[in-house]
Amino acid sequence: MRVAATRRNVLALVVILSAVCALVGLAALTIGGVHLTLGEVWAVLRGTSSNPEATAIVSEIRWPRVALAALVGASLAVAGTVLQALLRNPLADPYVLGVSSGAALGDILALWVGGRVAAAAPGLAFAGALLTTAWVYALGRRGGRLKSFTLLLAGVVTASFLSAIILFVLTLLSARDVRGAAFWLMGDLSAATGVELRLLAPAVIASIAVLYWFSKDLNVMLLGEDEAAHLGVNVARVETVVFLLSSLLTGLAVSASGAIGYLGLLVPHLGRMLVGSDHRTLLPTAALGGAIVLVLSDTLARTVVAPSELPVGAVTAVAGAPVFIYLLRRTAG
Repeated sequence: MRVAATRRNVLALVVILSAVCALVGLAALTIGGVHLTLGEVWAVLRGTSSNPEATAIVSEIRWPRVALAALVGASLAVAGTVLQALLRNPLADPYVLGVSSGAALGDILALWVGGRVAAAAPGLAFAGALLTTAWVYALGRRGGRLKSFTLLLAGVVTASFLSAIILFVLTLLSARDVRGAAFWLMGDLSAATGVELRLLAPAVIASIAVLYWFSKDLNVMLLGEDEAAHLGVNVARVETVVFLLSSLLTGLAVSASGAIGYLGLLVPHLGRMLVGSDHRTLLPTAALGGAIVLVLSDTLARTVVAPSELPVGAVTAVAGAPVFIYLLRRTAG
């Protein structure tokens, strides 16, 4: 299916997907250990609820978690989409390439150092993601060109190496911190707060908006760096912006929720099946689609084995790993 990237079609697409995202979010707010009706949830959101229990559950627990899932899902899906365009590899994904592991290492180092440095966890996560992206990109280039499988192997090896360092750092933490960090590393949205959301939302929205500004350039980059340069694209500028902002989005997402795997691989692939490869339609589809998928995944994670809770990364891996295998076989063929 292809959707022409006219202004009207893009606006219609955003409206439809936003409506779906809102409905999924409302449904997620009703589901949990205490079931709430849509009417009770709507009353809380409007500020007219007379039920203090419902107000506390929605306002303090479920709404921050659903909003964080939407922001993290949008961040990882957009980061995966632009990395796939820039690297011209459908297997590129912050998790597969080790970028999420680099961000997680930065965050764990902040926890290890402790004190006031821990407040700089998002900055250290961004630095870890950026350094990992640059390292994998450098390893993936041979003779001035990107080699898809070299890039993929470099990412897998880098992720394994960084995971080993993370395990080493975990041994230096207290037993209490180790338990919390181990669950967080598999994806955890339970610690969402309103303050965190107010800091995260502007950065995520602004980063996605800037990347959308480069959507036409990303379309041309699919032809290759040389062809893009001949067609007037400032390749160095596009690469710099994409690497910086995809690393920022990944760092923010990992700092807030841990390393959630395969979302940046699964959602762009589904988005291309839905609207095609034009980034003027694919990027908004990926952003809203990532929000929808992660809200659904987190709802499953906190309800399927209730009263216990699964790491949300386990849910996304169950869905994303088969897609990765399919794309790997198709690319190899």
